[in-house]
Amino acid sequence: MRWWFHRPEKNRKGGRDPIGPAGERVAARRLRREGHRVIARNVRTNSGEVDLICLAPDKKTIVFVEVKTRRVGVGTAPAHRPETNVGAKKQEKLRRIAREVARRRGWTDRPLRIDVVAVEWPAKGKPVVRRTERAVRG
Repeated sequence: MRWWFHRPEKNRKGGRDPIGPAGERVAARRLRREGHRVIARNVRTNSGEVDLICLAPDKKTIVFVEVKTRRVGVGTAPAHRPETNVGAKKQEKLRRIAREVARRRGWTDRPLRIDVVAVEWPAKGKPVVRRTERAVRG
């Protein structure tokens, strides 16, 4: 299996859109404040990519984190919450990635969990961060 850091997609103008990586940094800070230890970022496997892998505060549970970031207009909410973009297909992909990474890293005897962190980034002000623990089951 190959491990490398994912490069962000190019936006329509050919440059890199900084919102995704910025959201991942905000999510990582939030998780660290909650007692998690970030042990890997942007892990790619044959099955796909996971944004963050953390060690939970209990020091046993491995947490795979999908980060969804959206810009929001001033005084308006997005049409839908970012976390709603983690549908059934993405959930199954995250389960495959978690199993693959756990097998490769020897974490098969540890509890695994998949969380989703949503970051809504307003034009002005601080981002709003929500974490859904155990967003993906089984």
